[in-house]
Amino acid sequence: MADLIHSFHIPVMGTAFTIESPAKIAKYGISSVLSCVDDTLIERMRKFYCKMMGEEFIPIHKADPDARANRITAYLNLLDRIVKDQFEKLKASAFEIGSEITRYFELLADSSPLKQAYNRMLAMSNSAEKQRVQEELREKIRPGSIDVNIMTKLDRTNFDSNGEPLPGEFTDALAALRGYANSRLHSSIIFSAGFNGRLYSYAENFEDFHADENQFIKKKIVVKVNDYRSALTQGKFFAKKGLWVSEYRLESGLNCGGHAFGHGGNLMGPSLEEFKQKKSELVSTLFDLYNKARKQKGKKTFDAPHPVRITAQGGIGTAHENDFLLTYYNVDGTGWGTPFLLVPEATTVDHETLKKLCHASSEDLVLSNVSPLGIPFNNLRNSASEESKLKKIREGRPGSPCIKGHLVSNTEFTTNPICTASSLYQKQKLQQLAGEKMDAASLQEASENILAKACLCNDLAGAAMLLHQLNEPGDLPSTPAICPGPNLAYFSRTYTLEEMVDHIYGRTSLLDGAHRPNMFIAELDMYIDYLEREINDSLPAANDQRIKYFGEFRDNLVEGLAYYEGLIPKMTEETPEYHNQALADLRDSKKRLEALTLRHKEVFHL
Repeated sequence: MADLIHSFHIPVMGTAFTIESPAKIAKYGISSVLSCVDDTLIERMRKFYCKMMGEEFIPIHKADPDARANRITAYLNLLDRIVKDQFEKLKASAFEIGSEITRYFELLADSSPLKQAYNRMLAMSNSAEKQRVQEELREKIRPGSIDVNIMTKLDRTNFDSNGEPLPGEFTDALAALRGYANSRLHSSIIFSAGFNGRLYSYAENFEDFHADENQFIKKKIVVKVNDYRSALTQGKFFAKKGLWVSEYRLESGLNCGGHAFGHGGNLMGPSLEEFKQKKSELVSTLFDLYNKARKQKGKKTFDAPHPVRITAQGGIGTAHENDFLLTYYNVDGTGWGTPFLLVPEATTVDHETLKKLCHASSEDLVLSNVSPLGIPFNNLRNSASEESKLKKIREGRPGSPCIKGHLVSNTEFTTNPICTASSLYQKQKLQQLAGEKMDAASLQEASENILAKACLCNDLAGAAMLLHQLNEPGDLPSTPAICPGPNLAYFSRTYTLEEMVDHIYGRTSLLDGAHRPNMFIAELDMYIDYLEREINDSLPAANDQRIKYFGEFRDNLVEGLAYYEGLIPKMTEETPEYHNQALADLRDSKKRLEALTLRHKEVFHL
């Protein structure tokens, strides 16, 4: 836990963008997270890497028994072999300019004890002592972790060839968990996007998630959360199963890529403050429950808790912000996602989409309605997915064939769930709307909301499909969607791995000089916009429950504003000019929230 090589990791991004990141950067000690959603893409990537590695590829067909889990296991084991092979070659390389082991050490933070030991070695004269120190350094390095992510709510029921539902362990999420659990990896699984009791309970069946008698946990559990209460609730559930949560990964609800969650106005700064104040209480509470559960199961109990990491991600853009999270909030690590979309050495983005990302302004990065899940989704306005969708609408053939079906959820017109981005759903829903009595403006708005949905199952895989030419006969065209966070607007070209890592560690700055608000204030403004949007979508018929929610949301923002007013002066690494600008930005945010309150005073009972 505490011996991680780097203080940052690359979080999961979409289904394709970090699908092969471990094969690219794990050898340098950098941990990354890949998605387990799309087993079709995973199987194509396994075929691609088997060919690259000269290994025989034995396909796992969709109709094979337990295909989803077995595909995931096979790919993860392949990545494990690739990374181990790469790392052994790196470890054996010479300490000379341009070598892999030299690159490994040069990427490290200057404050890293390993980097400092490396620098001392460089200062030595050529001697037997220098050779001895080099061998010591070789033995101290490790590859980054190959971590996986499961979106807990993507838990589709699957069916056999006769149309009968398969048993619960064959749902999408449980099969993905089994695929990871059966792999050889020693790493972490990240559960994101909410609580799933069935999935969490299923983890209890696999010994790799349990601590052995020496407190070793082969596969650690990480829970992505938005506040302390969520961490405590989910941590308790696992503890009562005799399972330990090794990390709570706090992510900004809106200042991130992919799906965006308002979380009732719970801002990142106040949430981090609560973790800072209550971490010991959290660990102590969970440890008692955990030991009791282990005792009931006949397992060895422990005298002290296993380590617990608190990490933060979402919207971090400068080395000072990164350092502030590490030092002021005492987090154990940070996640840098969106900026790495511009680092081809680390992530997977097709050439055309990469060009669009480099030129994207804040107006091109929108919080959209494209997700079939009905959750706001960070989107690139001019992605190939959006262009293809609009073209089909113009041609009178909206929607997409539903090939993969991971996001099916709607039973309005069918017995089995279908996807709201599918042609089948959109055709029937538009026909239904046409028969209803509503004015032209309302009909137009309702129709646009239906037609906004995009086939994310297919399109989020598009970048990898195009880049590596993975399409096979019968595939839909690859029209990539991409889901960067708003922070992308401040990065304007492609970067080398060295450039991005140097930016994170403060050795250089990649920002193009435009004014960029502090990450916390940027998030606050996003929450104000989000609240306005939610209110407008609910009016004029907002019920009492929604009105109560809006009031609590606004109260959290007011408290957050006051908290940030006191926090900015504590950012001691920043200049007085920065403090003045941040306080001015905060005053502007306060005025925006006050104006929103006045516009909707009936909602807030003013």
